[in-house]
Amino acid sequence: MANRAYKYRFYPTDEQKDLLTQTFGCVRFVYNHVLRWRTDAFYQRQEKIGYREANAELSRIKKAGEFPWLNDVSSVPLQQCLRHQQAAFKNFFAGRAKYPAFKSKKHRQSAEFTKSAFRYRDGKLYMAKSRVALDIRWSRPLPSEPTTVTLSKDWAGRYFVSCLCVFEPEALPVTPKMIGIDLGLKDLFVTSEGERIGNPRPTARYAARLAKAQRRLSKKKLGSANRAKARLKVARIHAKISDCRMDRLHTLSRRLINENQVVCAETLAVKNLIRHPKLSKAIADAGWGELMRQVQYKGEWAGRQIVQIDRWYPSSKCCSCCGHTIASLPLDVRSWACPQCGIDHDRDINAARNIKAAGLAVLACGEAVSPSAQVA
Repeated sequence: MANRAYKYRFYPTDEQKDLLTQTFGCVRFVYNHVLRWRTDAFYQRQEKIGYREANAELSRIKKAGEFPWLNDVSSVPLQQCLRHQQAAFKNFFAGRAKYPAFKSKKHRQSAEFTKSAFRYRDGKLYMAKSRVALDIRWSRPLPSEPTTVTLSKDWAGRYFVSCLCVFEPEALPVTPKMIGIDLGLKDLFVTSEGERIGNPRPTARYAARLAKAQRRLSKKKLGSANRAKARLKVARIHAKISDCRMDRLHTLSRRLINENQVVCAETLAVKNLIRHPKLSKAIADAGWGELMRQVQYKGEWAGRQIVQIDRWYPSSKCCSCCGHTIASLPLDVRSWACPQCGIDHDRDINAARNIKAAGLAVLACGEAVSPSAQVA
């Protein structure tokens, strides 16, 4: 059994929009208020505040009557945001994230509801404080009744509902096919079989429209209604770019998992690569990290094996025929001849073949090509 989130778009009524706006605002206020309170307690009195004390602070400010509008919305999203804040502090102290930041009304808004704050009946979803079911576009059925529901509103003004459900993953039939992939920019990745998967570059495709919308936004008066409309246009273009990228990555990751029993790839430090002064935008647009994340979890559900070899493995400089490794290979050299055996190599295809061979060696010998190789 595993947990899986199913995301759908919904169209709220005017009454539901007002309720959601108020709920989002209360969640944001409680999160920021408690974050400021915890920060001041530590720096001024050296007190460490946990979730229990934070929840008590929430109860205190609700009973004090200073903010009576907190009682107009469901209490569940307010408690859940404090749980998320506690998780953020846990990640911070573990060195996995930065210090929790204050929430802004200009960014994505969300509210999480547990079972006590929503009803799911006859294929219809009702949120707390609302008698009308949400108008959800059910693109696919839910495998079970949701355990948690998250309602959100993105920068482009679109509303989404994410239903967390328990489902039973089904392993795909075993196939003898194994593949290695070499990630890149000109081609999103090249396979060990010589297939090139082009990089659609959605940001470059919409660059002219985005630049025009941003120029118009910069000329609008701060705080005006026209500026709000112009900001919405910019947000919709960004949403279009993101949707195009995600659709492409989901399609490719599903294809890799469906067709191959073993998928071998490099371990790339995307956070380091994205600091490149000239290629940072192209690397971010490619979505390498998101592609490998999707391949990982889809492979686990389908019973496939995903092998990521060390980032320092010289896959491009090593001859896939005789194993000879050349001293250097500049990035602008896209093809080269092996000085040992004389075979001509395409840089990317040769790298993909070496990645596949290294990944299969890990599976066969049970030993990593280098200490950071991973097997899923």
